[in-house]
Amino acid sequence: MKELLTDKLHEECGVFGLYDRGNLGDVAGLTYYGLYALQHRGQESCGIAVNDDGVINLHKDTGLVNDVFNREKLDALPGQMAVGHCRYATTGSKRRTNAQPLLVRHVKGHMALAHNGNLTNAAELREEYELEGAIFHTTTDTEVIAYTITKERIKKPSIETAVLSAMEKIAGAYSLVIMSPRKLIAARDPMGFRPLCMGKIGESVVFASESCALDAVGAEFVRDIEPGEVVVVTKDGITSHTEHCNKKPRSLCIFEFIYFARPDSVIDGSSVHLARQQAGRFLAQQHPVEADVVIGVPDSGLDAALGYAQESGIPFDLGFLKNKYIGRTFIAPSQAQREDAVRIKLNPIAEVVRGKRIVLIDDSIVRGTTSLKIVKLLREAGAKEVHMRLSSPPFLYPCYFGTDIDSSENLIAYKHTIEEIRDIIGVDSLGYLSTDCLDALAPKTAQGFCKACFTGKYPTEPPRQTEKNKFEMKLSERTASEEDSD
Repeated sequence: MKELLTDKLHEECGVFGLYDRGNLGDVAGLTYYGLYALQHRGQESCGIAVNDDGVINLHKDTGLVNDVFNREKLDALPGQMAVGHCRYATTGSKRRTNAQPLLVRHVKGHMALAHNGNLTNAAELREEYELEGAIFHTTTDTEVIAYTITKERIKKPSIETAVLSAMEKIAGAYSLVIMSPRKLIAARDPMGFRPLCMGKIGESVVFASESCALDAVGAEFVRDIEPGEVVVVTKDGITSHTEHCNKKPRSLCIFEFIYFARPDSVIDGSSVHLARQQAGRFLAQQHPVEADVVIGVPDSGLDAALGYAQESGIPFDLGFLKNKYIGRTFIAPSQAQREDAVRIKLNPIAEVVRGKRIVLIDDSIVRGTTSLKIVKLLREAGAKEVHMRLSSPPFLYPCYFGTDIDSSENLIAYKHTIEEIRDIIGVDSLGYLSTDCLDALAPKTAQGFCKACFTGKYPTEPPRQTEKNKFEMKLSERTASEEDSD
């Protein structure tokens, strides 16, 4: 299994939760539709846990949502509450045991937990717990969160007070949906790195990573969960706990607006679609060029391309046809076919680009491999000139809060100048979005963004190791070493 577009970032996960306080009936089916809408956030595994009168049943596996679930499997999950998850896994962790939600049974009951984000102190906490005798079954930091909550639950009077107490111990990025026998809980880390919102279907309550998932199940958007907030839903109503709110600066990942989120989502009050259009307008102002047509790389480059065209007056057109039947990964039987993976997914429309001076808009360049292939496709289709514009600044630093930028050494902009990158990928000119205008992409959300992958200024202390070593990769390597020594 190889990545189809090797020059794109991956987001860790999407989470979904539903409490049926009316007569919705098919909570597993609705959760399926919610996860389907969040599939862009994770395409390697998924799962749904359903609470049926206090008994939690779970089905999860590797694969896309429509591969893992069918009508028969959904019918086998009756209940009143549900938690769902779709996941992108880091290197070495594409195994069923790491799929979520995690189901935990302890002396005071049980819970199902789904997590989006990345802890910065997972390794330290896991080592502490293992030295106390804890046994872990996965290589995910989500299990560290689950163990921390469970440990607190033994001492606390309720699941929500255990979650609040656990939040004092875990650090980093986490948006959580947790289900106990009688409660559905949503929690967002105090800095709000990852999105989380709430909606309603009548009196029933829905939580989701993005508002597009609310739309998919016919829920009305109510509001975003505040950074640091814990929201508890029971048969009696909804309560909010804000003890951890307003304690730290807001740090929503700016790349949610640039690439990760679906354009029809609204995050912390700002439209993703409009934010990407604004990025295109800024690019036209900062990097004008004489050209005949503006095109975007599907899908995340299209909105920015439209904004560039509107600001510059250069016509916008669809320059590529995207094969919608191929996901982010697919099986190719030979190296030669893997090299042609971009051609299989994206095909230029020759009538649009032939003989034209092209402004090509994409969201980012990570390693440069895919950009090189896309530009080559345009040249082969007869493009006269290709001027590439990126709706993000250059990636220079690793991310510790839920994306897979693992080290600066893997980033083309860290090792090369803009002029060198221009020559490597074969474009006539290259322009990146300035970091100075990032806050203005989503002004309603501008209380604070995390831009550390561009600036190196981390909003909270990163892991202790100077170079990022993925938590899961490290554990997988350790597990393999231990198995070899048995």
